[in-house]
Amino acid sequence: MRRLLIAVVAIVVVGAAGFAVARQLRPHLYAGTVLQSPQPAPEFTLTTHNGDQVSPRDFGGDVVLLYFGYTHCPDVCPLTLSNVAKALDRIGFDAERVQLMMITVDPERDTPEVLDDYMGHFDETFLGLGGDPDEIARIAALYGVFYRANEGDVETGYVVDHTATLMAIDPTGALRVVYSPEIGAEALAPDLKELLG
Repeated sequence: MRRLLIAVVAIVVVGAAGFAVARQLRPHLYAGTVLQSPQPAPEFTLTTHNGDQVSPRDFGGDVVLLYFGYTHCPDVCPLTLSNVAKALDRIGFDAERVQLMMITVDPERDTPEVLDDYMGHFDETFLGLGGDPDEIARIAALYGVFYRANEGDVETGYVVDHTATLMAIDPTGALRVVYSPEIGAEALAPDLKELLG
């Protein structure tokens, strides 16, 4: 009887170890487009909705999710930010090591106060970044982001066409994964865990 018990325990231990090794050897399949030769993310410094100067390098060792959007966006921006907030809820304590930064593509309307109010609807840790329109245009170009305001003015309203991808900068500061705007929380959460290591 004792030999049988030892044999069963040995089989369970070997099976668990084999499963763990197989899991480590199988590469993670990201839900986004993985950049095959990750390069350091282009540097920039912008002003947060709190008035602080911030750069992705301020969050070295963490994952930075970078998004270009605006507060009057009628569809894709709130959906993306909501899905990121839900993904952070799914990863629990690891969420403390993920920082979302949204750079406004509508600096005329997105004042610090407007950004503060808007970002707070999704997650209190999300940062809304603004600054000089020429600097924002320069940063957008570095990240391959296009945006253009349609006809209208501040009083009558207008929409801004913009690239709506979500970009993940890994803990080493490399631009690593690019996500489509449709990325859901259930797909993003495991990727964030993997990026955090």
